[in-house]
Amino acid sequence: MSKYLDKIDSPEDLRRLDEGQLQELCGEIREYMIGCCATNPGHIGSSLGAVELIVGIHKVFNTPDDKVVFDVSHQSYAHKILTGRREAFRNKRRLGGISGFTRIDESPYDAFGAGHSSTSISAALGLARAAKMQGRDEKVIALIGDGALTGGLAYEGLNNAGGSDTDLLVILNDNNISIDRNTGSMHDYLLRITTHPKYNKLKDRVWNRMGDSRIRRSIQRMVVRMKSNIVSSSGGDLFEAMGFRYFGPIDGNDIAQVTETLERLKGIRGPKILHAITTKGKGFAPAEEDQTTWHAPGMFDPHSGERIKGGNAGISRYQDVFGEVLLTLSRKDPRVVGVTPAMASGCGMNLLAREMPERFFDVGIAESHAVTFSAGLAAGGMRPFCNIYSSFSQRAYDQIIHDVALQK
Repeated sequence: MSKYLDKIDSPEDLRRLDEGQLQELCGEIREYMIGCCATNPGHIGSSLGAVELIVGIHKVFNTPDDKVVFDVSHQSYAHKILTGRREAFRNKRRLGGISGFTRIDESPYDAFGAGHSSTSISAALGLARAAKMQGRDEKVIALIGDGALTGGLAYEGLNNAGGSDTDLLVILNDNNISIDRNTGSMHDYLLRITTHPKYNKLKDRVWNRMGDSRIRRSIQRMVVRMKSNIVSSSGGDLFEAMGFRYFGPIDGNDIAQVTETLERLKGIRGPKILHAITTKGKGFAPAEEDQTTWHAPGMFDPHSGERIKGGNAGISRYQDVFGEVLLTLSRKDPRVVGVTPAMASGCGMNLLAREMPERFFDVGIAESHAVTFSAGLAAGGMRPFCNIYSSFSQRAYDQIIHDVALQK
C-alpha cells in the first residue's frame, strides 16, 4: 500500500501534491515499476530515469488538453501509471493488456503513438500547428531522449520547428550525459534569468517593435554568438542556431528543479528546448550500474536485482551465432566490416566491436543512413554486413531499393 500512488487515478490528483509529496510519489512510482517489471518484463531502465520529468510535465501542464508526445516511448511507463492505467500496467505487453508504448486509441493522454525513435518533434510540431490553426490554446511538449537525437528525422523536425513561430517545448532527456554538464552559480543564475517571465516579456516586446528588419537580424545573430559562448559547453549553440531558445542543463531527476523550470517555460512563447540530465535506471542500483543490460533485462528479483534466466538457458540465440560467424569472416577477410543502427548487442556485433573496433560502425538510431553508408562502403571495395531488426528496417526501404539493389 503506497501513501500517494494508490490515490492517483489521473494527473488531476497529482496536481494537488506539494513538492515534498511529489518527491515521495516519484519513489513510489519507481518501486511500483520495478515490482511490475520484475515478473512482467519490459523496458525498465529508460522509464526509471524519466520519472521526475513525467511527473513534472503532468504537474505543470493541463494534460490531456495540453499534449505530451513521447520519443522512444518505452520511457513512458510513469506516464501510463499516472494516467488511469496503474492496474492495467501489470499486464502491459500481454495479450489483452495495454501496450508497452503510447497509443492514441488506448488513452486520451497518449497524444501520439510511438514505437520507434526520433518522431516526437515532427509530431509535436504538427499538433502545435493544428491547435493554433483551429484557435485552441494548447501547450505541446515533445520528450525526446534515449538516443533518439541521433536520428535524422529529429533534426528535420528541429530545423522546421526552429524556423517557425510555433509554441513548442522540446525536452531533451539526456541520459547518457553525452553533452557535458554545466554547473556552478553562474549557470544557475543564467538559467533563472533566461526563464524569468519579465525577461522574456521584455525580449518579446523589443523583438516585435523591431519587426523583420536588418537591425533585428543583426542583433539576433550577435545574441546567438554571445549566448553560444556561455552555453556552448552544454550544446546550446546548436539549438540556438536552429532557432530554438535553449535552457539548461538542469538535473532532470530533481523534481523541484524540473517543476520550477517548467512553470517558467510555460509562459514563454515560441520554439524552446530544455536540456535535462537524467540517470538511466535511476533508483535501482543494478540498472544504474549496467545500463545496457537493464534497458530490457527480462525477469529479475526486485530486491537483489538478480536476473532470472528463462527456459532457454544454454541455447545459442540467432544473434549470437551471427556474431560469431561475422567475427570468423572478419578474421579471414580484411574487407569485412559490421554496421548497426544502435543495436550492437541485439545484433551480435558486440563481439566484432570488442576484437576489431576499427571495423565496427554504430551509426546511432539511423537506419536509412546505415544502409546508404553500407552501400558507400561496398562501392568503395569493402564487404559490409548491415544488421537491422526486421521491424526497424521499414525505415530503410527506400535506401535498400535505391542505394543497394538498383546499383547492384
